[in-house]
Amino acid sequence: MEKALVAGQWTRARSGATFDVIDPATGQKIAAVPDLGADEVNLAIAAAYRAQKPWAKVTAKDRASSLRTFYDLIVANADDLAIILTAEMGKPLQEAKTEVLYGAAYVEWFAEQAKRIDGDVIPSYQLDKRIFVVKRPVGVVGAITPWNFPSAMLARKLAPALAVGCSLVAKPAAQTPLSALALGVLAERAGLPPGVFNIVTSTDAAMVGSTLCASELVKKISFTGSTNVGRILMRQGADQIKKLSLELGGNAPFIVFDDADLEAAVEGAVAAKFRNAGQTCVSANRIYVQSGIYDTFAEKFSRRVSRLRVGNGFAEGSELGPLIDANAVKKVNAHLENALSLGARVTVGGEPNRASEQFFLPTVLVNVTSEMTIAREETFGPLAPLFSFDTEEEVIAMANDTEFGLAGYFYSRDLGRIFRVAEELETGMVGINTGQISSEMAPFGGIKQSGLGREGSKYGADDYLDIKYVCLSVG
Repeated sequence: MEKALVAGQWTRARSGATFDVIDPATGQKIAAVPDLGADEVNLAIAAAYRAQKPWAKVTAKDRASSLRTFYDLIVANADDLAIILTAEMGKPLQEAKTEVLYGAAYVEWFAEQAKRIDGDVIPSYQLDKRIFVVKRPVGVVGAITPWNFPSAMLARKLAPALAVGCSLVAKPAAQTPLSALALGVLAERAGLPPGVFNIVTSTDAAMVGSTLCASELVKKISFTGSTNVGRILMRQGADQIKKLSLELGGNAPFIVFDDADLEAAVEGAVAAKFRNAGQTCVSANRIYVQSGIYDTFAEKFSRRVSRLRVGNGFAEGSELGPLIDANAVKKVNAHLENALSLGARVTVGGEPNRASEQFFLPTVLVNVTSEMTIAREETFGPLAPLFSFDTEEEVIAMANDTEFGLAGYFYSRDLGRIFRVAEELETGMVGINTGQISSEMAPFGGIKQSGLGREGSKYGADDYLDIKYVCLSVG
């Protein structure tokens, strides 16, 4: 498909430029899409601006109905959407389908929430006054999404935006634009009005971001990606005090206390670390194990990791696909080599798959210390470091010793400890005795330099709404 979705029309770049989409598992070209410039991005913004106010005037019930139709179409086409996702991103096919359905759940959730954007009547300060609070859509939203969850991350942004009456200009990652374009096709079939949902494809992410931030027609930016880019967007939006939602980097601690169910903790750590080959923002980046059970956990965990099957996402039984590109492999190698140079030891894995260097074998490191790069930086790959700790106070300090605060996990059966640690961890989300925490019904997001705002749940619509206070004199 050499077209993007702008103003309800499938269009090519004015320059004729395209860029290739590459299957990371094979290195083969699977498609070419338009490499749009600033002129086309501004056309999409203008179209979204024209479409937004009429869309906001549609009744909440009718917007909900359109989104429900959209949801039904996503579910009905989940197998095809999963094939597209695996081809461009590499994750195993069943995991890709799980992502598609996970994203669809946000569309369903916010279709239902569209009818529940309630205001308030507040007791007045004077007898002849009445105070009302109403919520209004912010307007045009610029959504910038990453490559690691190309379907779900877009769904998490478009669903609340469209539900409350905003319009959207979406910029998918250059590595994975096809999932977004496929959602655009289904949005058309669902009957969404032209211009309400636009998709601009480009290799120049900095240009698209600055264009969205500079436009006075764009009232909000929703971005998922690196903390560094989040900082840039904050600076670029500062002159207009532009509303921002930022879901940024993570450095999630995963803590195993000596009273934990070890078998459950091993399975939870595998889920939290190796989903999507470790390429998730909530991936367990630092695994802390209490000293009395460290060796036992390391043995059990290493044995379990050694059974993970690495391969092409379309191969039967594949559990880990490729890393997204050569730079991703280079970063994992750099973290591994730094740790080994400072005394860490590999118990399983430790090298790219011999069949293809884009596939990195799931790797476990022991004897890891806080001086190593992996303790400070997000690896974004299948490298699991095991740190040792002695006391609860010590591990909380270690877990919180980071600029990031997205997700944290811990395993314990001590009820008092569960409450203490959950309250002390400086993260926006905490998984207790589970390695999987994402749900459309829960508020997803971080604190510190992991971002601003929340996606999902009843709180997820708030970032797309302005609050208006109305004072009525009845005298």
